[in-house]
Amino acid sequence: MTDRFLHIEGVTHKRENVTVLRNLDLSTNAKRIGVVGRNGSGKSSLARLLVGLEAPTAGTIRVFGGDVTADRAFALKHVGIIFQNPDQQIIFPTVGEEIRFGVENLGQGKDAAHQTALRILSNFGAAGWIDKPIYTLSHGQKHLVCLMAILAMQPKFIVLDEPYSGLDIPTAGRMRKLLNGLDQHIMLISHNPGEFEGFEEIIWIEEGALHEHGPCDEVLPGYVTAMQEQVDQC
Repeated sequence: MTDRFLHIEGVTHKRENVTVLRNLDLSTNAKRIGVVGRNGSGKSSLARLLVGLEAPTAGTIRVFGGDVTADRAFALKHVGIIFQNPDQQIIFPTVGEEIRFGVENLGQGKDAAHQTALRILSNFGAAGWIDKPIYTLSHGQKHLVCLMAILAMQPKFIVLDEPYSGLDIPTAGRMRKLLNGLDQHIMLISHNPGEFEGFEEIIWIEEGALHEHGPCDEVLPGYVTAMQEQVDQC
């Protein structure tokens, strides 16, 4: 369907001969999409496939019409990801270097990239962070740097893999408010059903397969019930 920004067609993914995702088919144009499932169900693998960091064993993934696996430049321009652990994402010693890296990869010169970094930092009330060493930042501040680095690249679609994990309540609330205010398509992977308030759709994955996909108020109650039954059986 041409009116959907995301198309996943026949996607199967194996890692070390273990099938982590199998026969996924879905499409959506929702602005806020949640992904739920038990540990090991394949949620994080899906996130990496969506941004082109891994290639599916079979099938195709198209975002805004582009194949994120075949066209890495297209993926970098249109899709961003924020991992659960910012230390696995940040690669440079200072905030400014981290933010400049992405936009330079998109073709900005060093001076223009520096101005972009200053602008995005100012927008987040962190203008003085340009030369700040990453090691001096808190866990929550590192998450914010990851978000700023992604937003500087102006992607249309952002995938967030457990972005509130390890954050204290005030920091998580601030991050949630920032994300809720974005105009981009957002896909949030989380174990916490309470984080999907205001979301349009839920993708429920079980054992690497699509269990259910639909409106939040139709899919999420079933997931919550299934998780509660799992707890009761323990």
